[in-house]
Amino acid sequence: MKTYMIEREIPRVGALKREELRQAAATSNRVLAQLGPEIQWQSSYVTADKMFCVYLAEDEAIIRRHADLSGFPAARITEIRTTIDPTTGA
Repeated sequence: MKTYMIEREIPRVGALKREELRQAAATSNRVLAQLGPEIQWQSSYVTADKMFCVYLAEDEAIIRRHADLSGFPAARITEIRTTIDPTTGA
């Protein structure tokens, strides 16, 4: 599977309460269970008006399917080619 970064434009997402975020995650998890093992949610980063989500997936099409079924927009989908961190420079 490939790794993707999904940019979701969601006004005021950073102002959501913990329970609202829990409900959103539960919705995403239900859709992921429907779609099967070809897509996996790794993590999400919440800013004021956007979420950046990291997924493992077979291709962009299944990410778009998840977005359609869950109701969470996928404004931009970018394949992550490699990851570096501070240890890369050591």
